[in-house]
Formats: sequence, C-alpha cells, structure tokens
Amino acid sequence: MTDIPLRLFDTYERRVREFTPLDPAEVRLYACGLTVYDYAHIGNLRTYIFEDVLRRVLEYNGYRVLHVQNVTDVGHLVSDADTGEDKMEKGSRRTGKSAWEIAEFYFQAFQADLARLNVLPPHIWPRATDHIAEQIDLIRCIEAKGYTYLARDGVYFDTSRLPDYGYLARLDLEGQQAGARVEVGEKRSPTDFALWKFSAPGEQRQMEWPSPWGAGFPGWHIECSAMAAKYLGPFFDIHCGGEDHIMVHHPNEIAQTQVCYGTRLANFWMHGYFLQVDEAKMSKSAGEFLRLQTLIDRGYDPLAWRFFCLGAHYRAKLNFTWEALEGAATAFNRLRIAAHEWSAAGPGTPDAEFLQRFQADINDDLNMPRVLALAWELARGPLPPADKRATLLEFDRVMGLGLAEWQPSADEVPAEIAALLERRQQARREKRWQDADALRAEVRSAGFEVEDTPQGPVARRAR
Repeated sequence: MTDIPLRLFDTYERRVREFTPLDPAEVRLYACGLTVYDYAHIGNLRTYIFEDVLRRVLEYNGYRVLHVQNVTDVGHLVSDADTGEDKMEKGSRRTGKSAWEIAEFYFQAFQADLARLNVLPPHIWPRATDHIAEQIDLIRCIEAKGYTYLARDGVYFDTSRLPDYGYLARLDLEGQQAGARVEVGEKRSPTDFALWKFSAPGEQRQMEWPSPWGAGFPGWHIECSAMAAKYLGPFFDIHCGGEDHIMVHHPNEIAQTQVCYGTRLANFWMHGYFLQVDEAKMSKSAGEFLRLQTLIDRGYDPLAWRFFCLGAHYRAKLNFTWEALEGAATAFNRLRIAAHEWSAAGPGTPDAEFLQRFQADINDDLNMPRVLALAWELARGPLPPADKRATLLEFDRVMGLGLAEWQPSADEVPAEIAALLERRQQARREKRWQDADALRAEVRSAGFEVEDTPQGPVARRAR
C-alpha cells in the first residue's frame, strides 16, 4: 500500500478534495436505496455499481466501512412536488398483490440483481416501514424549531425559513418563486416539501400510521434523514445517490438535518450519473425499461453489465446500445479467459509498479476507465503469466468481476479465437468483406464454427 491520497468529488463543494474519515476507526457510508414498487432497471443498477466501487476503494485503502442502504418500502408520491400517485399503491394495482407483498417481492428481486452483479450487500438494510417512530420524532424536532406548517393535506417544511436551502443543488430560489415551475398545491412555496401526508378523508390506505398530526404516511425525504442519523449519526462521511437526487431529495435531507442537528448530514455528497438509451434518461415512469434479466435472457453474463459500467466514469453519462454492450461482453470474456489461462503458471507476485499506478487511478476519484486501460496494458505486457494473474486479481478487489472464481465452460472460446472474432466483427462494420471472410476461415481452421446472430457472432467448437 502506498501513500497516494484518496481524492473524491464532493457535489456539495463542487470540487474534488482529499478524503479524510471523520473517525479513523471507521468510514460511515449511506446510500439511497430503491423504492421497491417495481424491478430495478439497469440504470438504477449502474448507480449501485458505482457505490460498490466506492466501498471497495475505501476498503482497498485500508478503511473499515459501515455501509447503510435504506429500503423505501412505504409509498411516497410519484412527483417531487408531493403530488401524483402513491408508488406502492400504484404497484399494488398493477400486480394484484398487497402493497406489503409487492414491497417484499421487489426487495428480494433487487437483492438478487445486486448479488448477480457481485455488489457487496450493505451491512444494514433499514426499511422505512420499520422506522415510522424515528421519522415522526424527527418531524417533531423540526416542528419544535419552528420550520413546519400545517396544510389540509399534510405537514410541510417551510424552506423560506432556511436562508441557504438548496445549496447542494445551487437552486435559484427567487427564480423558482417567480416561475413557479413546480405545482404548488397546498404548499406556500414551490420548494416546500411534505414531511407527513394525511390520508384522504374516507380513504383506507394499505400503508398508513397514526401520528400527532393525523393518520397518514411520511414524506419521501424524511426517511433517509431519520435512518441515516440513527445508524451513522447526524454527521457522517459519505452520502451517495443518483444525480436525480441533487435537485430535490438530497437538498431536502440536508434541510431536515440542518434544522434538527445543525449539520449537512454528510461530509461528502457523491452522485452517480444517468444511463441513457438513445440519449434519453432511462426511467420507470417512461414505461419501458431494461432489467438485468432482459440482458440475461439475451445471453449476456450479468457481470458483462458491470464491466460495461466500469468503462465510463461514474460522473459521466453512459449511453446504452446493444452493440456497445456486445463489445464490452467480448472484451470482458477475453480478459477472464486470459486470467484463467495464466493460472496454469502457478502462484505469482503482484507487480509493485502496476499496483502503484492502480492505486493512483482508483484514488483519483474512482477512475475506473483508466483502471480497465491499465488491466489491458498488463495483459499485453511482458510480465510472466503468474505475475500478471496475481496483479490482475489485486485490481479485481475493486473491479469486482469475479476473475479468481471464474471457470470456463466446455464450449468456452479461447482468448485467441475471441480476438479473431472481434477483428472479424470490426472488418464487417467497415465493410471489408474479404478480410472478414479470411478471418472466418482462420477461426474454422482452429476448430470453431461461426454463427452470426442479432447479438453478434457466436463461435462454437466444430463437432
């Protein structure tokens, strides 16, 4: 281990700065979890891969990490403006199951997806429905400080009382007031938000609880402030989420904690950026979205998705195409076949120079694209095979691609054949048909047949 400092981008300060834990004994990390009313889509999963890489980098640097990730299993309204349908009730109608049943079903599906992506599970999975009392206590604290008001449909946070509200998002509060871009409804200001929503008169909701203000359910933002403070304290090291949380959810978490505890909740605020399909954000509200199972059904190893995500920096938008995924899957297959073949050389020693460069890359705000480039440089370089494997497995402590455990199947294509297929595919893209035919013949002479499928070429041993 070298003395290369870990530097991370902090959204709150809008700069990369050196990370120093608040408590040298333990790094406390909170990640916003999924609202479990539907399956996770691959854009959601990109965020959890980023957070997994962050945790692995912290641990690689020798820190002990306490990782907490909430489960939003209580309904909150679809719109950030505190309007629209309750997500859990909506999921209940869609599936015919109770809100409680769908919460459990989709939570388990989410956990299965994370496991297939080799994402380390958090140490604590607090559920919102198990922490209603803590959320009510936090609302009462905010109320006692004079930052709430009562409307017909709920208890709201009065953002006008907080001069620096929205600093994380660099909100133009005067512009929002003038434009009123958000539906106000019962709110005094577009930026005010619900702490507790009342059940409609005469309505029997599946998920509702008594409170000092009336029967109802908590607003979305209060659960994270309450549960993060319970398990990590009111000021901890790192809070993560998707970039969509920068504008509303995380500023509201900060406001709640600032009023009650006098802190901004986390020392670092980190955000993973969107996955796009045809340059548009992938979201459940758009109707169609891709699940991890969709990729599996089309023949892709789940870890090929992880590999694909590592190819872009977490703070850069990533555009999905099937062609790009196919290229990543081919490259990933070549890398793990090579790692397996190097194992025949016996135990080796990680190369000190490569490890130093690796740590410089991961400590430079989790620069995983550079790590992948370094892995290919290692693979093509002159080190003995045993040392290549030992070095690559050190990289994989952060990459999380399961290279040490992978075993080829009987029909697995060797690395040199995979390379020929990749060259042939490139020749076909460039309409160099004669070169493509020659490469196909070379593959056949090595004992493999090539089948061109909609997902790309597949090589199988000739029978």
